[in-house]
Parts: sequence; structure tokens; C-alpha cells
Amino acid sequence: MRIAVVGAGAIGAYWGAALHRGGAEVHLIARNEHLRAMRENGVQVLSPRGDFVAHPYATDDPAEIGPVDYVFLGLKAHSYPTCGPLVEPLLGEHTAVLPAQNGIPWWYFHQLAGPYEGRRIEAVDPGGATSAVLSPQRAIGCVVYPATTIEAPGVIRHLEGTRFSIGEPSGEISPRCKALSDAMIAGGLKAPVEPNLRDDIWIKLMGNVAFNPISALTRATMVEICQNPHTRQIVTQLMEETLDIAARVGSKPDISIEKRLRGAENVGHHKTSMLQDLEAGKQLELDAIVTAVVEMADLTDAPAPTLRTVHAATDLLSRTCVPGAWHADAVPALR
Repeated sequence: MRIAVVGAGAIGAYWGAALHRGGAEVHLIARNEHLRAMRENGVQVLSPRGDFVAHPYATDDPAEIGPVDYVFLGLKAHSYPTCGPLVEPLLGEHTAVLPAQNGIPWWYFHQLAGPYEGRRIEAVDPGGATSAVLSPQRAIGCVVYPATTIEAPGVIRHLEGTRFSIGEPSGEISPRCKALSDAMIAGGLKAPVEPNLRDDIWIKLMGNVAFNPISALTRATMVEICQNPHTRQIVTQLMEETLDIAARVGSKPDISIEKRLRGAENVGHHKTSMLQDLEAGKQLELDAIVTAVVEMADLTDAPAPTLRTVHAATDLLSRTCVPGAWHADAVPALR
């Protein structure tokens, strides 16, 4: 099994190192000091489950790798429409693409039976640009649960979680999903193949759509947002509206809002990825996490007043506080 990780940042390098440890042929695509460190010393994973070092092939040129069986996208979702030069050399006739993104994926309505089958979500597939580069037929859905950071170039701190849920857009338990799941399990990861992966997408999105924009607007951590009664109420309203939208497109995630809030509060003084990006002057991951959900509210005639208000405020924040991140030639962002 040949695997390429495009954007071997905190999540991508951790996933790739685990797969390499399990016996897969893994190629990491990265850049700068992080690439040099991985070439010289391998990927060093520091984890409460046990530290390890893996030595997969690492490069900044996908043409050196050629076609593979699976491409793992470790880029932020807003980089997908422009990732063609990184991905195209890796694609063979049967190559599958595994997007490790937050929020609503561009393939969401692909093979989803019902009134919205085949609909394009402009926020994540602007003008069909993402689908032109990453055909929905290649997509294997992926919901990422682990928390990781780059502690130093080539050094990944694994904080918690090993689960990467995967699944076909059609709901089929396919041979390609089963083979990938087996390879991930061999590397020490949890890799359930879910027939209703969209439910998992909404469960994770419940937290992201609420905590990410509120944290960016307030600069508060997860526990601070939960313990303030006013922001806790806003988060509750955002989750209620998100579950309503999910139901309107056919998903019923099996989790209570109170359980989701308790889980977030237990994370403690953690800054969301959106707040970290804001502080680093990077483009906010707003389109997939919030804008796409607003678009789905429009599609299904969902009121979603709190979501629309928070989206408007965060969209303005992103345009006024992170102006450099909107350049058309911006370098693809890693997860």
C-alpha cells in the first residue's frame, strides 16, 4: 500500500508516522525546516501512549513520488481549490483522497440520496474549483479526533485521541475503506468504517461551529466560553441551530448538547484552531466550518438566527484582522 500525505503538519505527520510504523509505504510532503528535520531525524512522536520515531520518505516535490493508492490531505480546507500542483502527480486511476478537514467537506451531497443529491456547496467548492481538482468520486470521508501540535520541526506532540473515522459518501463499506482501516489499525490508530459518516461530521461540527468563531471573537479559551453563562447560552443556541440544519439534510447525530458542552469544558484552557490562526495572522478556516453551514441553512430554509449573526461578525473579523491571508497566491495552509 502506497500512501502520500500532502501537507505533513501536526495531523498529517502524526497519521503518516503511525501508518509507516504499521508497515505501509508512506511519503510525506512538507516544506522548510519541518521537512529538513523529518529528512534528517524522521518524525518524532511524543505521546502519552508511548513515544516513537518513524522514518517515512519526505519531500517537497510530489513528482518524486508518483501515483499512490491513498492521498491524505493535511491542508486546511480553503487550500483545496489551489492544491492541484501538489495532488495531481499522486493520482492514478484508482487513487482515493482522504481529506482530514474540519467542517463540511466539498463532497457532502455526493451520493447522498434525497432532494439535495449532487448539490454543490459554494463555500467549499467555489465555482466547482475543488471538485475540478479533487473529484468527489475519489473521496473517502474522514473525521479527525486526535489533538496534535508541532512542538519543533519534525517533532509532533500527540495530546490525546487516536480515532480517525472514515467512510464512503455512499455509505458502502467498501474494500478500499476496509484496507485503509486495517492499515491504520496496524499503526496503532482507531479507524472505524462508518456507514453514516455524515453523522460523525455533524457531531464534531457542533463544537467547531460554536467554539471556533466565539473564541476568535472573544479571544477566550474553551473552558472560559463554557463557564460564562452568556457565551454558554450562545454556544447552546448555535448547537441547536446546527442540529436543526443537520436534520433538514438527513442527519441525526446521536449526542446531546449538554454532553458536547461538558466535553468542551473538560478540555480546559485550550485555544481553538481558529483563535490560533487569528493570533498567527493566518486565514481563518471559516468557509468550511461556518459559511458552508449558513449556506445549508439557506438551502433548507432553516432560520438559524444566531448562526447567521455569529457568521457575519466572524467574517468581518477575518477580513479586517487577517488581511494578508486573503492573497490569491497564499501558500496552502497545513493542519
